[in-house]
Amino acid sequence: MKKIIIILCVVLTSSWTTYAQHSEKREKIKSLKVAFITERLGLTETEAQKFWPIYNAYESKKDEQRRMGYEKRKQISEDMTEVQAKAMLKDFVAFEKERENLRSDFVESLLKVMPAKKIIQLKLADEEFNRKMLHEYKKRHSKDIKD
Repeated sequence: MKKIIIILCVVLTSSWTTYAQHSEKREKIKSLKVAFITERLGLTETEAQKFWPIYNAYESKKDEQRRMGYEKRKQISEDMTEVQAKAMLKDFVAFEKERENLRSDFVESLLKVMPAKKIIQLKLADEEFNRKMLHEYKKRHSKDIKD
């Protein structure tokens, strides 16, 4: 019984450490992204105060939708019936409409606090940041494989 408790403690501790490290990495990436976008857009202090709450709320909702989409994709199976497949297609179309509405609402909210040109620059900065992160990931991952 003592061994089981010790093993359980070790597993829980290592899981917590892994989670904490993952959370720290996520926070570091988030701060890098904030700095990158702020610099690229040349946000004034006033714009930044209005922009970041809108952006963060959008990102949260987008992450939630991403998780929901992942859960929906997990429900797909080779042996589903035609009725189930039709229902799933209807659900996917509704889901895509929700995603589009989220993006539209985001842009409309941003237009109230910043010029359209900066919103376009945001799209480009977001894409550039994601490319850089992917490139860095690939570089580190290939380095790990070689070692």
